[in-house]
Amino acid sequence: MIRNDNRGLDRLRKVTITRNYIKYAEGSCLIELGNTRVVCTATIEESVPTFLKGTGTGWLTAEYGMLPRSCETRIPRDKNSGRTYEIQRLVGRSLRSVVDMKSLGERTIRLDCDVIQADGGTRTASITGSFIALVDALNKLKKEGLITKIPIKDFVAATSVGIVENSILLDLSYAEDSKAEVDMNIVMTGKGEFIEVQGTAEGKTFTKEQMDKLLALAQKGIGELVDIQRNLFKDIL
Repeated sequence: MIRNDNRGLDRLRKVTITRNYIKYAEGSCLIELGNTRVVCTATIEESVPTFLKGTGTGWLTAEYGMLPRSCETRIPRDKNSGRTYEIQRLVGRSLRSVVDMKSLGERTIRLDCDVIQADGGTRTASITGSFIALVDALNKLKKEGLITKIPIKDFVAATSVGIVENSILLDLSYAEDSKAEVDMNIVMTGKGEFIEVQGTAEGKTFTKEQMDKLLALAQKGIGELVDIQRNLFKDIL
């Protein structure tokens, strides 16, 4: 099949990352994947939830939302819908998997993912961008002498893959996602280990052979995203 933007079937959309996008946040970035744009910010709080008080362990949590005109037609301001709750939990557990909470100390990092323009892949962009905001926030803590090292165990990024018109595609736009026979969101570490695999069929089943091809393609795309992250932080991590 020929994609709307003439990309190869195994190609990511153009990736643009602008660090320190929000002046007041401890860490922030604007991540652009094609026409999808998400602002990710990291806020540091010198406290933890009640269940962690006195343990010497930190916490990380996330929130996600879409602006009313981030889509072609206006959507109501989100009031913690089921979709929103599911995505922000995904972002939170994805980032927690690569943070050494003991080294963080009794602090909370809040990641906010605000979609300002949506064209598919907003949850995966939120994960990839949140990692960048997170590292910049942790580096700020280190510069201030509040921690001795950046407590990151590995990189983390995410992408989508799917089957559209019997073709296996990487990094689906909304037009592709809306007609996909199979749609998957994959989260992986820089070492190539899986954090999350979300996959569903729409009207058609899919084989193990197809699933293996989808996972391999996702691993390729995530490797490219991690390489971008590594280049951004080559003097920090």
